[in-house]
Amino acid sequence: MDARFTAEQEEIRRTLRELLLKRCGPEDLRAAVLTPAGYDPALWEALARQLGLPGLALPEVYGGVGCSVTELALACEESGRSLAPSPLLATAVLGVPLVLALGAEAQRAELLPRLASGELTAALAVPGAVLATALGLVGDNSGDWAGGGRAGGVQARQVDGVWRLYGQAAQVLDGHSAGLLVVAAHTGGFARSRTLLYLVRDGSAGLVRVRQTSLDETRPQARIELRDVEAELLGDEDADVAGALAGVGDMAAAVLAAEAVGAADRALERTVEYVRQREQFGRAIGSFQAVKHRLADVYVEVQAARSAAYYAAWAAATATATATATATGTGGERVGGLALAQALEALRRAAGEGIQLHGGIGFTWEHDAHLYFKRAAGDESLFGPVHRLRGYAAEVARLFDRKGDGSRAEVTV
Repeated sequence: MDARFTAEQEEIRRTLRELLLKRCGPEDLRAAVLTPAGYDPALWEALARQLGLPGLALPEVYGGVGCSVTELALACEESGRSLAPSPLLATAVLGVPLVLALGAEAQRAELLPRLASGELTAALAVPGAVLATALGLVGDNSGDWAGGGRAGGVQARQVDGVWRLYGQAAQVLDGHSAGLLVVAAHTGGFARSRTLLYLVRDGSAGLVRVRQTSLDETRPQARIELRDVEAELLGDEDADVAGALAGVGDMAAAVLAAEAVGAADRALERTVEYVRQREQFGRAIGSFQAVKHRLADVYVEVQAARSAAYYAAWAAATATATATATATGTGGERVGGLALAQALEALRRAAGEGIQLHGGIGFTWEHDAHLYFKRAAGDESLFGPVHRLRGYAAEVARLFDRKGDGSRAEVTV
């Protein structure tokens, strides 16, 4: 593994940072989250058309740039620094890989070029508050999380050769504005119970979308109601949906970890800048040993999280590149969940210390410090929490298996 970044990767980071510094300052961010879409369409146009971010990790044959998950993670690290609200996560990290992995060739040819250009945005809708489970981050995703024939999920049935969906999904990232919904629905009844993915287009009859109030305003969410909505099956009925979601989940966790590291790094930078200026007892509070120690601990935690995030992105890119049996990107080492746990913990710590060291202004609505804390808490709610991310990783690794005599089993690392 070569840990050095290429000239192209450094250029992606530099260009994106310069653009976001100009176009996504604190006032721009606050104005963007209040728009109906929840983001600045002009900024999204620049990110998509000029920089090609939605198609960064997409093959060139489908209109993408042809890079890997690593480049996408580096781009999201920069967007995390500014907490830039955009449909990049929902589209490029959750939607595009599923269409690429499971879609029929005709579906890929129709949808992926439009998604890569930013003309079309996508959102993944799963029933209930089980996004992390569906992505295989905090539990086995082969169960009945999509409804299992019971009320509260999303049900799919075929009528005269046409698939129709009925049910509801909450906490759908960018679900209120996405032009394409990738909906997980249960079908087959008890005879052939299974979860499949369906495509629902914007404007479909019976589709109701309501934007919800979310803790983190930079992550707009919606409640999706499907009232006998016509849908298109993604791929075929024998698709390995659980495997595809788990593969996408590991990749998404690596990208989210990089994004959280970017946010944590910026929160720490802002705090260091402040303690160098704020004076008490005739001297800058940053000169006090207690403050130095607290910030040094945060710095170490952020750097450790950055290393974990970069390694997870490299592992996800390697797994995707070497997957041959299926198109799901499965196989290889899955460390995205652990990297995400470490990054979210670092972000919460950096944001929390930032609020504390900013004193009376730190927790006010007018200051930006609380936005980073809300990003940490919001991401834990959607993709965690941290202890469950680590717990499931330990379960998969069988760290706590015991032999029949009660002794701990040997673990090969």
